[in-house]
Amino acid sequence: MATPETTLLPPEDEASFRALVEGLRMGTVPSLRLADGTSIELPHDIADALRDIVEALARGKAVTVAPRHTTLTTQQAADLLGISRPTLVKRLEEGEISFTKPGRHRRVRLSDVLAYRERMRVESFEALDELAAISQEAGLYESTDQPTRTR
Repeated sequence: MATPETTLLPPEDEASFRALVEGLRMGTVPSLRLADGTSIELPHDIADALRDIVEALARGKAVTVAPRHTTLTTQQAADLLGISRPTLVKRLEEGEISFTKPGRHRRVRLSDVLAYRERMRVESFEALDELAAISQEAGLYESTDQPTRTR
């Protein structure tokens, strides 16, 4: 049975939450104290995720935690990337994202989808930086005292 996604809302009592936020920001690896008093050090990935969740909540944002399988269908992968399934399939076939085809259906590893998403994010920022540099060289960023006109 799949675990449903859970949405956490920011706490109403922010004062009691601040100590947790500051503690997680200190950079030390937090530990979890069990009901019997046993203390377990959290793995770095889980501690980082917990810090990100707590910081988002402290900024007044809601956080949704949704479990995912490590192997995705093409539709699940497309949804995660925010693209259509046919576009994803095209990218799979072009070798941009690796996949397996154990039967009739393609399967994509979550780690490969996340790596692809990060590559696309980096490429987008690099393209924006390049576009800004070209615009600046063309003099499009010169300051004027006149307000810009809109049509």
